[in-house]
Formats: sequence, structure tokens, C-alpha cells
Amino acid sequence: MENVFKQIFYWMPFFFGIGFIAPLIAQTMNLWHWQAPFGLPNITFGLIIGGVWGLQTVIRGRWI
Repeated sequence: MENVFKQIFYWMPFFFGIGFIAPLIAQTMNLWHWQAPFGLPNITFGLIIGGVWGLQTVIRGRWI
């Protein structure tokens, strides 16, 4: 059970990226009437940015 929690917390920045940052990006883009590049829906663009940012955080161990 301890190992399960370690894995969950290890991947938490990625989950935060796709669960919080991605919708925040999409809602902000909708609010300001911005369109995502390449004709993507705003949520897809947010998921790409949030997922990549969260994944690089897991790999590097820090947000910046």
C-alpha cells in the first residue's frame, strides 16, 4: 500500500497539469476569445500544455 501512495504522489504534478492547469488554460482562452493554433479545441491545447508541463516537472523534480 505504501508503494501505491509513493507512485501516486510521484506522478501528482502530471495529474495536476492535466486536471487543473489544462482546464484553466482552456477557460482563460475562452474568456479572452483566443483560438488555439492548428484549429485545435482549446481544451486539447490546454491538455497538451498542461500534460507536457506536468511531465517535465515529474522528470526534473521542479516546476521551473
